[in-house]
Amino acid sequence: MILMEKTKKIKLAVADDAPFIREIIKQILIKDPGLEYVGEAHNGEEAVIMAQKLCPEVILMDIVMPKKNGIQAAKEILEKQPQIKIIAFSTLDQEDMLLRALDAGCCNFLVKPFESKDVIDIIYKSFAGESR
Repeated sequence: MILMEKTKKIKLAVADDAPFIREIIKQILIKDPGLEYVGEAHNGEEAVIMAQKLCPEVILMDIVMPKKNGIQAAKEILEKQPQIKIIAFSTLDQEDMLLRALDAGCCNFLVKPFESKDVIDIIYKSFAGESR
């Protein structure tokens, strides 16, 4: 009998204060067989706790969130778990914040609105160590 090696899925989480954005992103992610949706956070503080508890490999993180913004949360997460790939996202008018997120250690960024294929593509690129 030949045993097939189970294909490893990329463990993902989402941090965004808007429930509908989290749900839309979740629906995009769960359709891809190479991705495993492991959790979500409603604000920056929850994102830090989620990262410690769930150890996702990639986090899609909104920049503008209450309690702790995405830049602060990314810095804190990456200090303790530098192997996590954090993809920042926000709207076009907050482009300067996205640049600050990259300076904070985020590996990539998305500008809202974005297409489903853009989300999937950037996850795989980020996981592989590629940037835009």
